[in-house]
Amino acid sequence: MNARSACLDALTAWESEGAFADEVLHRELERGHAAAPDRALLTELFYGVIRHLGRLDFLVDQLAERALDERTRRLLRLGVYQIFDTRIPPHAAVHETVELAGRSRSLVNALLRRCLREKEALAARVAAANLAIRRSHPAHLIERWERTFGESDTEMLTSWNNSPAPIYVTANALKVTPGELRQSSPAAKETEHEYSLRVAQIPFLWIANGLCYVQDPSTLIAPLLLDPQPGERVLDACAAPGGKAAFMAGLMRDTGELIACDASSARLVRLRQNLERLGVTCAPVRQVDWEQSAGDFAAGSFDRILVDAPCTNTGVIRRRIDVKWRLHPEEFAKLAERQLAIIRRVIPLLRSGGRLVYSTCSLEPEENEGVAGQIATEFSDLDLVETRQSLPFRDGIDGGFAALLVRR
Repeated sequence: MNARSACLDALTAWESEGAFADEVLHRELERGHAAAPDRALLTELFYGVIRHLGRLDFLVDQLAERALDERTRRLLRLGVYQIFDTRIPPHAAVHETVELAGRSRSLVNALLRRCLREKEALAARVAAANLAIRRSHPAHLIERWERTFGESDTEMLTSWNNSPAPIYVTANALKVTPGELRQSSPAAKETEHEYSLRVAQIPFLWIANGLCYVQDPSTLIAPLLLDPQPGERVLDACAAPGGKAAFMAGLMRDTGELIACDASSARLVRLRQNLERLGVTCAPVRQVDWEQSAGDFAAGSFDRILVDAPCTNTGVIRRRIDVKWRLHPEEFAKLAERQLAIIRRVIPLLRSGGRLVYSTCSLEPEENEGVAGQIATEFSDLDLVETRQSLPFRDGIDGGFAALLVRR
């Protein structure tokens, strides 16, 4: 596998198919038979070009000063990224990219060599450009965040989104404590978060033996706020891929009943696999599309309910690097309506005195405080007791939101 050629194929598929970046890369890696360095280079180039797409297009436009066909633009993005953002020797970056150019070989060669000659001047133009170009984010997101958080925090947030994400794992309480897990590997580091460890690489045996689950500490805010107890009947309404469900099963000591639901049959497969690997036995899996119906669950039949709703994912752009390019201004209000529809279907299933936590991995007020406040207004027997939020630029972990509502 030629890493640059595979990267060009992956970038083409990502743009033309509309598939998520992680899915495209996984498919490309599965297709090729390559040594670890080539696989690592493919991953770095593919994610790097998507992460910095706005700035790269700005630089390509500065160089070309003319309309380009899609393939030539992708090649130039790939070459410019190597020149500006990697330690690849400049001659290798240019030569290897030009080799892929075919009919546009002379143009790509000329523009990349010009990029080498004018690198400092081009960097100065980027530095003088607006934040959307400098940090490669859509302008509508920048404007939205500046209204919500201010200019300084927005700049920190965009920088955070463009940085590589560290690996955090949560110890599987059904099998091991965080301390025991840390002692089993010198690479594991304690964090300020009680249940989380940070690792450079996950030991194979941890995964094979179901000792941990890969998740950012921000994902634990919602289940900790819900605080499910052993022996209770709990609903995880949007459970796939299963990280929060597995953590709650640990809090429940794998007793009682934790019903894990999701609308997607494909995601349910992964949910089952994860729960089985982690040794969870108290969590039957059900397919339920809450936007269509509440299934056959009886009213008032759950002690606690978690609704980790579909959202814009703006709190986890560092990990889901193409999310920012998929979002359009009108989607925020549409998703808030979807979130409200799901919660309205779920609320009747909560018993008197029961606890419901609504959560997202979004930073947007209309998806977070807006939805929680609307539910408290619509349902007079629900009290909005507490909200918790993590902000990357403040807390050093991914963004997330959780609201606790208690039925009187």
